[in-house]
Amino acid sequence: MSQFTLDVEGPHRGRPVFMAGKPIAEAKVAMILLHGRGADADDILGLAEEFAQTEIAYIAPTAASNSWYPNSFLVPFARNEPWLSSALAAVASLLTQVAAAGIPAERTVLLGFSQGACLTLESVARHAHRYGAAIALSGALIGPEDAPRDYTGSLDGTPVFLGCSDKDFHIPKQRVEDSAAILQRLGGEVDARIYPNMGHTVNRDEIKAVKSILSTLLAN
Repeated sequence: MSQFTLDVEGPHRGRPVFMAGKPIAEAKVAMILLHGRGADADDILGLAEEFAQTEIAYIAPTAASNSWYPNSFLVPFARNEPWLSSALAAVASLLTQVAAAGIPAERTVLLGFSQGACLTLESVARHAHRYGAAIALSGALIGPEDAPRDYTGSLDGTPVFLGCSDKDFHIPKQRVEDSAAILQRLGGEVDARIYPNMGHTVNRDEIKAVKSILSTLLAN
């Protein structure tokens, strides 16, 4: 496993980024993995092992203090600054580096769990174009209910997967459903699945769905 550091402004500057799986110079697909609050790159890379895809270059940053932003994703944006802007810049920087290594955005997958899932969706919505896929496991778009969602651009058929419990104590079901509708309007091919009484975790159906998305991408 190799590593480098984030070159962005704000709290996440200099934080480590770990690379696993296929060397990026040899990979057909890259996946940027964003961990949840209190976790780190090792945790989310452990999840990636469940996908059993050896031809993918996995890239996993670790947030400052193991948190991409300090407060709930539901509060006004200003209450999560400057961490949120730094986190969004980290994702954009990683996408730029992956593209420079020869893997374009349409062959790059963004995946996050919990806080990382929220960051994944907000990143692709704010910079809407074709990605390999956007996968949010227990997450939704960031910001309060009345936040303007005047995103521009088009996801241009990007596969977007959202999976969440109907009783997640961090992520209201309605926010997941609203996010799915917004991302569909942005041109995403959205698959949103609400699981009864699952809690704040990842289940086998979600793993299977992600493996299917990756297999399709690798086959093309």
